[in-house]
Amino acid sequence: MAALRVLMNKLKLPVIETTTQLRRIPDESIDFLGYSIGRCYSPRTGRAYIGTRPSRKAVQRVCREVSDLTRRRWLLLDAQDRVARINRLLLGWSNYFRLGPVSKAYGSVDRHTRRRLRQWLRAKHKVQGEGTARFPDEYLYQELGLIQLRERTRSFPWATA
Repeated sequence: MAALRVLMNKLKLPVIETTTQLRRIPDESIDFLGYSIGRCYSPRTGRAYIGTRPSRKAVQRVCREVSDLTRRRWLLLDAQDRVARINRLLLGWSNYFRLGPVSKAYGSVDRHTRRRLRQWLRAKHKVQGEGTARFPDEYLYQELGLIQLRERTRSFPWATA
């Protein structure tokens, strides 16, 4: 803490003692600006390294925003409009959170988005059941144009290296 105070004094920044936490990386992780910084594992080799990934709160927040965009109050609007709004949200979120291992986070956001959009479409068209027969993945992705975050990881520049 003393070394931190010296560094922050040189930068002329205040240290707020009540909110400042000391963490031992990699044993503990820290959440900062929506990222969790800590131990990650390489999917290819299984080796541990210190890296970033979207924090749990960030994933929950974007899922909550998708839920807000697919509430029943929007049933009178066109499905293309709803998908366009969801796509803008997902593109912005995925552009910010593209560093580190993002596949698990992208997968959970994709699953939540598909489920909520199907639920909204079922309510809009008064369809009972799960909605997977009437609104399969192909309909959501190809006809409505919903983006799939897991597919975006293939276009990352380091993914082809």
